[in-house]
Amino acid sequence: MGFPMNQDLPKIALLALVWSAPVVLVGAVLLWRARRMSLQVSMVVLVLIPVLAILSGVVGVSGFMFTADFTRTCTVLGAATVIAVPAAVALGRFQARRTVWERQIREQERAAEAARRDLVAWVSHDLRTPLAGIRAMSEALRDAVVVDPGEVTEFARRIDRDAVRLSGMVDDLFEMSRIHSGALRLELETIDAREVADEVRAGLEQTAARAGVALTVTADHLVPVSANASALSRVLRNLVLNAIAHTPCGGCVEIGLTAEGTTAVLRVDDTGTGIAESDLPRIFDVAYRGTASRSPVNTDGLPAGAGMGLAIARGLVEAHRGTVAAVNLARGTRFEVRLPLAA
Repeated sequence: MGFPMNQDLPKIALLALVWSAPVVLVGAVLLWRARRMSLQVSMVVLVLIPVLAILSGVVGVSGFMFTADFTRTCTVLGAATVIAVPAAVALGRFQARRTVWERQIREQERAAEAARRDLVAWVSHDLRTPLAGIRAMSEALRDAVVVDPGEVTEFARRIDRDAVRLSGMVDDLFEMSRIHSGALRLELETIDAREVADEVRAGLEQTAARAGVALTVTADHLVPVSANASALSRVLRNLVLNAIAHTPCGGCVEIGLTAEGTTAVLRVDDTGTGIAESDLPRIFDVAYRGTASRSPVNTDGLPAGAGMGLAIARGLVEAHRGTVAAVNLARGTRFEVRLPLAA
């Protein structure tokens, strides 16, 4: 080297700083200019900066005298670079994936928090109506404002109706909390989806009749699925109730079941009002009720919920490792559920 190591350490250190500093400065400028580039490029630059800074310092201290010590030092730096650069590329890829994953998690958390706020707002609004009715009618009965036996019976019937409505809302809230928290665990078994569809049709036949809507089932001979019968029944029930609510009197709702390859397809078609294109991406969101064009046209005899029926249906379908989607038909709407076909 150009200086004895045991006598001129301050000069060596100063000279090394003078030669290394420009390399570090240039590297910092490159990093600033490359801030829009990929994370892998940034990682490689970060690895090369100290290697090149050390090499520059060694060259400056040696006084451009290419001695054996200089050659050994350069060999060590070269070997380290051969290992460090591929490692930097791999770490850059890992960090990029991790960054994307963390960003997705944050976006999901923000979306979930927004959904929870919307749910609380919607439910708080919807719970007030039956609660106010129950309170007013119970106070009228307590204060003997209503004494006629017929009126008392009618008030009792209304209180019971509102209590059932509140119970349904609480059940929906409990189901949504299980879905959102990941606590929903379904015991799956091989069942015939046709039987579930027939049960749903039988249970909602009178509801559809009161609304003036024909409810039918068309199915292949056998559509076996690996599912939870109760959960699948609730999915179909929610979709059918939604279809009835948006189908004018004289229309029809059809439950169709087919097998396509390894997939069971359950469709609920209606001849109703359709869904605005702007509503389709959010139709399964919690408490989303869409625009005025998607307002229910049939409410007689239908349970009034808090806008969670379709959201619960999607959550239950996804718990079955399936998908659910909504599309507009030439007349009306189709809700399509796809589940793995059982062997």
